[in-house]
Amino acid sequence: MEEQIKEILFNPTVGKIATVVIGILIIWLLIRVLQRNLLSKIKENSSRYRAKKFGSFIGFFLSVVLITVVFSNKLGGLTVALGVAGAGIAFSLQEVITSFAGWLAIVFGGFYKSGDRVQLGGIKGDVMDIGVLRTTLMETGQWVDGDLYNGRIVLIANSYVFKEPVFNYSGEFPFLWDEIKLPIQYGSNYEKVKEIMLQVGNEVAGDISSKSRVGWNELKSKYRLEEAQTEPMVSLIANDNWVEFTLRYVVDYKRRRATKTALYTKLLTAIDATKGEIKFASATFELVGAPEINVKMKE
Repeated sequence: MEEQIKEILFNPTVGKIATVVIGILIIWLLIRVLQRNLLSKIKENSSRYRAKKFGSFIGFFLSVVLITVVFSNKLGGLTVALGVAGAGIAFSLQEVITSFAGWLAIVFGGFYKSGDRVQLGGIKGDVMDIGVLRTTLMETGQWVDGDLYNGRIVLIANSYVFKEPVFNYSGEFPFLWDEIKLPIQYGSNYEKVKEIMLQVGNEVAGDISSKSRVGWNELKSKYRLEEAQTEPMVSLIANDNWVEFTLRYVVDYKRRRATKTALYTKLLTAIDATKGEIKFASATFELVGAPEINVKMKE
């Protein structure tokens, strides 16, 4: 029994396994100590998050290097076996491998970053975390109107970046175009309506228009894009029931609902102040009576 114990204790393979375990423990202990001491000094959330993810990546990298160095003299004889096993593993774990490839594309391809608002796999929300296999979103919308959080946290496989379009609301141009439509009765003062809508649009969204103009010019210098109007503009169409005025404006992607509320409030107040010069329209229905029916009776 003692001889068997000695053989196990002095077995080179056992010694290498022990070296790997102890080395990995030391590596992660150092990583945790550095993260605890350094991350507390970083005030910005996004910078602190990136530093934490980078520290974890360094820990994984050093662990792989340690294992490779310790078992380097054993790897040659395992090449064939690993090749056969790797083919089977690749087939059975293709979704995992695709998700890992998606993570590489997200990190190095600039699909999105932590804090961006995206729509991924049919789910819209803000990116909380980008893991090696999954992206974590704080969901917006669904049963909640507007672009507000509904409290549901969603985990989405990174492989979706290869399967479906990725919508980024806050990438290089963190602004959106939005519209407000007003139905106005025929016979109203149309020029007055246009004047009020432009005035209110500039009061509420004028500053954002200036900022978005700078961002749009930068985007045009990098990509092939046509000129776009970032200042509020008004258009109209006439249909069977009313004249429909549309106010188009640029808004911050996180303030769509708040901006629309401010615009509607000012528009309603300004139109009410015209004392009937401008009237809102609503759908009307004319009820037509049944035609008169004459019945002649034969005696």
